[in-house]
Amino acid sequence: TNINSVYNCCHHAVPYMVQRQDGCIINISSIWGNVGASCEVGYSATKGAINSFTKAIAKELGPSQIRVNAIACGLIDTEMNAHLSKDEQDSFIEDIPLCRPGKPEEVADLCVYLASSGAGYLTGQVITLDGGLL
Repeated sequence: TNINSVYNCCHHAVPYMVQRQDGCIINISSIWGNVGASCEVGYSATKGAINSFTKAIAKELGPSQIRVNAIACGLIDTEMNAHLSKDEQDSFIEDIPLCRPGKPEEVADLCVYLASSGAGYLTGQVITLDGGLL
């Protein structure tokens, strides 16, 4: 699901962006795609694939003025992490320099910035949003 959803969305959206010679794609990845995680091999591999896909397609689409970046999220306070016990969450959080999980709004704010003209020269990047963990 992780890489197929990214690939399929791009497959359908890119032709319109190329026709307009304008666009911005923001992929959501994970820090585990950067460094891998024990007991998360499949997840880490698919997020790593998203990172590589982002860099490769940014080079391909740059001449069409289409920017492509990814956000590699650390621990974000979402339902995806609701299965973690309080002790597991606390253990993870103690390694985060900002001493807390990220908020979904912080991911959204970064997406808004990446889509803005202020990020007009930024493409092919995997931006780590992890409170300083890595």
